[in-house]
Amino acid sequence: MNCVIGVDVGTSGCKVIAVAADGKILCESTETYPLYQPQPGWTEQEPQDWWEGAVRGLSTVMAGLQGAKVAGVSFSGQMHGMVALDKEGKPVRRAILWNDQRTQKQCDEITAAAGGLQGLLGCTNNMMLTGYTGGKILWMKQNEPENYEKTEIILLPKDYIRYRLTGQLVTEVSDASGTGLYDVKNRCWANSLIKKAGLRESLFPPCVESTEQTGAVTEAAAAETGIPAGTPVYGGGGDAVISTTGMGLAVPGRVGITLGTSGVVASGLPGYAENPQGCLQLFCGNKPGSYMAFGCTLAAAGSYQWFHDALGGGEDFRRLDALAGEVPAGSEGLIYLPYLTGERCPLFDPDAKGAFFGLRSTMGKGHFARAVLEGVCFSLKQVYDMIAAASPAIQSNEIVVAGGGAKSPLWRQMLADIFQLPVRTVYGSALGGSFGAALVAGTGCGMWQSLEEAMKLARPDGETLPTAKNAGVYRVQYEKYLQLYPALKPLF
Repeated sequence: MNCVIGVDVGTSGCKVIAVAADGKILCESTETYPLYQPQPGWTEQEPQDWWEGAVRGLSTVMAGLQGAKVAGVSFSGQMHGMVALDKEGKPVRRAILWNDQRTQKQCDEITAAAGGLQGLLGCTNNMMLTGYTGGKILWMKQNEPENYEKTEIILLPKDYIRYRLTGQLVTEVSDASGTGLYDVKNRCWANSLIKKAGLRESLFPPCVESTEQTGAVTEAAAAETGIPAGTPVYGGGGDAVISTTGMGLAVPGRVGITLGTSGVVASGLPGYAENPQGCLQLFCGNKPGSYMAFGCTLAAAGSYQWFHDALGGGEDFRRLDALAGEVPAGSEGLIYLPYLTGERCPLFDPDAKGAFFGLRSTMGKGHFARAVLEGVCFSLKQVYDMIAAASPAIQSNEIVVAGGGAKSPLWRQMLADIFQLPVRTVYGSALGGSFGAALVAGTGCGMWQSLEEAMKLARPDGETLPTAKNAGVYRVQYEKYLQLYPALKPLF
């Protein structure tokens, strides 16, 4: 039996899965690693921790395959992270992550160097957001000049794992789109913008399509991971994009929501589209020549994880769901704003703060748990409303949901009731980007003839229908939610 391996280098851990030609998931493993926050609003990780997590996960999966042959490997990964490597290929500092908010000054400077927002959109078709890689590189140049001078090349998180597996310094189009320094329309580095920003063009690696081969597993990596030397390795994709591939959303007309650490609302586009005000994120898709539109919130399942760790009192997530389920829809007026690390979409505000509004003495832990889940749904609804208004092609009659949060029946019901649309899961959806990465690897190695054929394996496996009785209370609560950020913004 042949299979392919998908590796997802996430924020909370590295997930590895093996998928057979019929789409069956043969084996899976998740390995966690630390997150560092040296200052408020700063988030970093050690690239070596990613590699050690990947080694453990790959070793576990290889041991569980019982003789199945690995035909290819590919990646999903947290986007926008800055992995700065020296001439020996060693990190010069911790990686700065996607939800880090330290770079507003540098983002403003890059935008100004491009000739303002319209000049920037002309180069990349995207705003320069604080989470993007471009601002991080300029921040390092200005604040850590010794590290900038030592840096030979910049990789993205998943591409560091590719480098450790293959020795190849390569990225691919979907992840490159999220650097803020990539010409999405022409699918190449925006070298004119890179020069205007005062950065070295040599810092940026070659960029390929997601299904292209990018080397093979080396003898040294084979000894560590158990993957046979010479196994081909393929481009992969940034998690926000490749998760939608794993959900079967490469064509327009279906909208997907990913409930990972961050929250993503996304849809395929019929072709390249302009982004007049820069309010959407328009990136290259995993199918060669394709494009995706999406908006990313910074703390979706991450909000629930924070609540579990800080205020959950030792309860596990099932117990918290049960307590939340005992509280009526609308949490009896309690509203949560999920801006724990600022916000990207739809607010573009690194200074935004999280909040609970509407506290009363009769409220308990279940109210808080439910309000957190509902607040995340409201933030995703706000993103959906914004991008649906911007592009009629993105409007949908259903929501396809994926990511770890999709495992919660309560959360799926909230989404259905707040959006008043059916919410569907598809096979492999709870595995996030790792399933999409496996589909890309299988397409690259010829296990499936095309990405469209591979995505047919993302077949529906569950449906949650909206209940009319909750529509009214959620409509009122959502309108209040929309008023809270403008009211509180002066205090942030």
